[in-house]
Parts: sequence; C-alpha cells; structure tokens
Amino acid sequence: MSEFRRPEGLTDYNTTPSYTQYTNAKPKKSNTTLILILRMLLSLLVGLTSGIAGGWIAARKYASEQSAVVYHQTDSQSVSPAANMNSNSAAMTIADVATKASPSVVEITYTGTVQTYGFFGGTYQSQGAGSGVIISENGYIVTNNHVVEDGESFTVTLFDGREFEATLIGKDQKSDIAVLKIEAENLTPATIGDSSKIQTGDTAIVIGNPLGTLGGTVTDGIISATSREIVINNQPMNLIQTDAAINSGNSGGGLFDGSGNLIGIVNAKDSGTTSSGALIEGLGFAIPVNTAMEVAEELITNGKVTNRATLGVYLQEVSSDYGGYTAGLYITDIISGSGAEAAGLRSYDRIVSADGTEISTYAELSQILRDKKVGDTLELVIERDKQTMNFTVTLTGTLE
Repeated sequence: MSEFRRPEGLTDYNTTPSYTQYTNAKPKKSNTTLILILRMLLSLLVGLTSGIAGGWIAARKYASEQSAVVYHQTDSQSVSPAANMNSNSAAMTIADVATKASPSVVEITYTGTVQTYGFFGGTYQSQGAGSGVIISENGYIVTNNHVVEDGESFTVTLFDGREFEATLIGKDQKSDIAVLKIEAENLTPATIGDSSKIQTGDTAIVIGNPLGTLGGTVTDGIISATSREIVINNQPMNLIQTDAAINSGNSGGGLFDGSGNLIGIVNAKDSGTTSSGALIEGLGFAIPVNTAMEVAEELITNGKVTNRATLGVYLQEVSSDYGGYTAGLYITDIISGSGAEAAGLRSYDRIVSADGTEISTYAELSQILRDKKVGDTLELVIERDKQTMNFTVTLTGTLE
C-alpha cells in the first residue's frame, strides 16, 4: 500500500492547538475574558472543520488509490478467477491455446471436375473449401478424405496468409483421413496429444475455416463423449463428440485440449431436425488423433493404408426384395489374390452372417472387420442359389 501524506495546509490532528500567545497578555478590564473565550471557541471550530475536511480528503485519496490498485491488477494480468484459484494448473486460457495452436491450422481450397448425367449431363468445374492441420515442419498436412476426394488441384493458406500449391499424398475413405504436402520449411506443426486420455467434460477447442471463408476461427466447448459410434457415408466410426461450434468448412481442422494439444481431426456436424421435428444443435464430431495419425503415417509411407484387414470383395446393398434377389448385402466382384478368392467366394453371393452375427448392410460388416487384423479369419455364412454355405476367409491387407 502506498504511503499516505498529509495534505498541505491542514492541521496535524494528533496535537492540541497551542494558546501560549494569549497566556502572556495582560488582562483587560473590559470583556477580556469574553474575548478570550470567543477566540478559543473560534480556534476549536477551525480545528474541527479542518479535521473533518482532512479526514474526508484522506478517505477519498485512500479509496482512489485502492480502486487504482484493483483496476491495475485486473487489467494487467487478464486472468480468470478459475486461473487465480489454481496457479499451479497446467491448463491454459482459450486465448493461450489459440495463440499456441492457430499457426498449425490451415485453410484448404480445391478445384475439380464433376461429371453429371441425364438430359443436361456433362462436366463442370467444382470448387470447395475445408481445413487442415500441419503435422510436420516440412509441410505434411492432415485433413479429411471428404475435403479432398473431389479435388484435382489444392491450395493451402497458412495462418500468416502465405499460399502454397499442395500435392495429395494419399487418402483413405474408411477413416476419412487424407494427407497433403506443401513445399515449405520451418512450419509450426501441432503438438500431438493422446486421445485415449481425454475425459467427458474436458475443455475442447476447435480451430478451422468455417464456411470456407473464415479461416482461423476459434470456438470452444467441452468433450461431450469420448467415443461415440457414428455411421458416416456408410462407414462406422468411433468419434469424439463435442459441443464446440462446428460448421461447414471446419472439416479437417483441429480439435484441441485445454493445453493446446491436438486430440482430434474435425469431420462431422449433426444438424437439422429429428424425426419429431426437434432442432439438432451442439453436436460435432472429430476423429481421435491417435487414429488419424496412424492412418496419416501409413499414407505418407505407402500412399494408402496397407495394414487394414480386408475381405477382398466389392459389395452392394439391396434394400428390398427385387427380381428374385432377397434384400441384403451381396458380393459383386472378387479382388484377385484376396482371402475371399482363396476361400471360394463368388459374385452374387449374399452374406448372411459374419462370425455368428447376422448382417444386411455394409456398415454392419465393416464394424466386425474393424476389430480384425491382417491374417485373422472370418467365418461367413453365404447364400448361393438359395442354399446356405459356410466359408472361412483369411483376411489380407489392402490389395489395390
């Protein structure tokens, strides 16, 4: 606290006024005593008035200085009450996370050619935009497969505004992960976190390019669920759920934790209404970073995912009985060298069950295959020519 000084011209209130100037005076015969008394009363009145005024000024000065101290502390530190309560916490403010993570998030735009059919069919140029996250200093960028799958040329815009043409290194539809590469050095890659350690209620911060025009946008919320089973484009996925605002264009961007570590790659938002008409909002999803980085490393090394267990067939769903075919999941073609070929599967076989579980959709089969490894076996029940048959298929890696 500052030292308080007595305002100039005010009496020292802790001393008694001296009246020695009067004690040596000769008494006068007329009204001397009355005059002395009046003078003493006047001195007391002046002293009292000065004391009150001085006290008021000092109090105002004290209050002003106290107010200035509080305001200065709040203004200079800019910390939240929660942060003050636990100064040893490793958690950062949203602003701190944005400062740390934003340089690793990029904007992606693409152009491509789309073929349409029918009376007005033809080809036309398509354009789109999304987000990506830098994962290496020399320019590797992870994003979503659905951001780049229709693109033929790609442009990446960095946080500092620099633009680079990008090369597609590889993409994987099942995981919805793709990797681009730009020719640049000394970039700021994201700090990779561990998505297996996140908990429901943890801080979640999304950075990306919503609407394809608002690059560097930061939104925050919490982790709503750590592993949510979602089917996207007929692919079952285990995704992180968050209530942080996500919009078109955020796809491929980063989901960060409260310490600025990358924990997910944003890939979906549930929007619209339910069957009962209720508005859906606050539901966003991200691919766990552990999964995303595993796929990204495969794409960088091999251009495709080679270590995923596959049956080795092309499939087609039939939604209802038609033309002698029962509704279900059918094999349309066999990949040469696959486990399906070795086991004797054929085109037009209908898959009735896999490992004892009845299936009728591609998503159901994919969910079973997701837990398999290359070299594992899959027990299939097949319907062929209205007869059921049993097959054991040894799963292989990707062959094409």
